[in-house]
Amino acid sequence: MSVAALALVVLASLIHATWNLLTKRAAAAGAPFVLAGSAIGVVAYAPWVAYLLFRGGMAWSVPVFACIALSAIIHIGYSLSLQRGYQLADLSVVYPVARGTGPMLSTIGAILILGETPKVERLIGLAFVVAGIAMIATRGDLSTFRSSEAHRGVKWGAATGGFIASYTVTDAFAVKGLGVAPVVLDWCSLVLRCFVMAPILLRDPARAMTAMRGHWLTVIAVGVLSPLSYILVLTALSLGSPLSVVAPMREMSMMVGALMGMIVLKEDVGPWRLIGCAVLLAGVVFLAL
Repeated sequence: MSVAALALVVLASLIHATWNLLTKRAAAAGAPFVLAGSAIGVVAYAPWVAYLLFRGGMAWSVPVFACIALSAIIHIGYSLSLQRGYQLADLSVVYPVARGTGPMLSTIGAILILGETPKVERLIGLAFVVAGIAMIATRGDLSTFRSSEAHRGVKWGAATGGFIASYTVTDAFAVKGLGVAPVVLDWCSLVLRCFVMAPILLRDPARAMTAMRGHWLTVIAVGVLSPLSYILVLTALSLGSPLSVVAPMREMSMMVGALMGMIVLKEDVGPWRLIGCAVLLAGVVFLAL
């Protein structure tokens, strides 16, 4: 991985942890928050996309349209799953579990679908990721799995991680294999998400507006930061970095996310969750070797 690509991934990780903290604070808003954030992203990045399309150089084809549509559908599932997880469980559980299972499954997808070569270091990294997830979810006590809170955190975190892996592999193929510009891919995906979700929420606009009360400044920040963090990751991929390296490297954000949950939201993190984050981070390092 080049220095430029590494810098992009590190910056993306910090931005990602920040917008997840903001999303957690607005978790009660639910689906209206997801739609509003997508709409703001469409408006904010439209000038950049218009400039690139005006310059030309992008070949449109059936596979390109198919990847954009599939990416949009998966991103909708991801956003709703993440929002629901934050409603039912702690940020310091849902976020690390989601960001831990995401690169694990992405690495498997990169090997099986994109044909990247598996290495011993990456297999060791996968084992560390699983161990870190267990520590975070159980706080070192396996009997924790009996509690409904742990079940909810692990369930929604793992579901979100599955969506992360799915859209990561899809988008990596679009950027690396089809030459789609990262901002164009993400912007088109945002547009489709708005078209899919708007009719559902507009059935009861009053209820949607009530849900968004007090969250408008937050959703503006999330609408700008969320696409930016992912565009930076896709740009790192477009520079030639392998998905099996970029996907786990971006998960440096999970340590920041857990610490934000402890410091800003005053969540009960405890030593075992911090150890689990460290083990997850060690897994990320092995995956990136």
